[in-house]
Amino acid sequence: MKLSQFEFDLPNDLIAEFPSDQRDESRLMVVHRDTGKIEHRVFKDVLEYFEDGDTMVVNDTKVFPARMYGNKEKTGARIEVFLLRELNRESLLWDVLVDPARKIRIGNKLYFGENDDLVAEVIDNTTSRGRTLRFLFDGPYEEFKQTITNLGMTPLPKYIKREPVPEDKDRYQTIFAKQEGAVAAPTAGLHFSKQLMKRLEIKGIDFADLTLHVGLGTFRPVDVEDLTKHKMDSEQLFIPEATANKVNQTKAAKKKVCAIGTTVTRGLESAVSVEKLLKPFDGWTNKFIFPPYEFSIPDAMITNFHTPKSTLIMMISAYGGYDLIMKAYKEAIKEKYRFYSYGDAMLIL
Repeated sequence: MKLSQFEFDLPNDLIAEFPSDQRDESRLMVVHRDTGKIEHRVFKDVLEYFEDGDTMVVNDTKVFPARMYGNKEKTGARIEVFLLRELNRESLLWDVLVDPARKIRIGNKLYFGENDDLVAEVIDNTTSRGRTLRFLFDGPYEEFKQTITNLGMTPLPKYIKREPVPEDKDRYQTIFAKQEGAVAAPTAGLHFSKQLMKRLEIKGIDFADLTLHVGLGTFRPVDVEDLTKHKMDSEQLFIPEATANKVNQTKAAKKKVCAIGTTVTRGLESAVSVEKLLKPFDGWTNKFIFPPYEFSIPDAMITNFHTPKSTLIMMISAYGGYDLIMKAYKEAIKEKYRFYSYGDAMLIL
């Protein structure tokens, strides 16, 4: 398929700036692949579509406060530094993005905090905006990480045109979050509340987790018309043996495996054996899923509403069928569903 087939007009006012008042009271569109039927519900109604013995797989990655602001030595220019990944714990080396990039060269120093609590030196250029920083910090590693946490801000995506507020620290994090390492939230999981989890467990629905540390590649635009030429950024993925066993037992029992989000779907499809079973995994994945694609693991998927020409809408079009998903998106725009990270949800059955 071609990039232009995933273009559609999305009114700016449908991109959610804030989350719903309650996690599980966002809207839910239910899309039935077998009949083409589309239902309009509330997220906590998801309970009605699953039964005893089904398994939901969640991503337990935890977002860290990756956006920092520093001042350049001598000029004092304000520079945004977005932490991407730690390269070396002993040397405190990090891959980052800087903005504005034209002002930041190798050898420059950046000062963070009102009292210059932290200093970093630029030691390499990696891309037009990418840099490698060495943080200069005297003290235990735990103190360094705490300093970054104190100075950093919740890394809301750029399309949310506001500064973070205190509630973002909690709401831009799923209730499953345990393993720190993501720079963006696995947003389908944001709709789950503790109360809804309890109700699902009482009904007999099982939960299993994997860890896929979401990187900025999830927002990177596709700039080639031929989708076979697009390369996804690699993201770290860990699937425990217990999760693989639980998923395979659920499939063997002819019960549903539901992937909570595109990150989980990509993770599951990155670790499939020749027998179409899920394998434990510890490594990196750059899997790019777009139509046509035959899925091996998930029988259902919960996802948010995505922006035009994104790799995410390509994946759900592969899962739900291109024509049906495009029809559902037209209806979502007509019915004023809220889009993207803080938006509403879709259940594809």
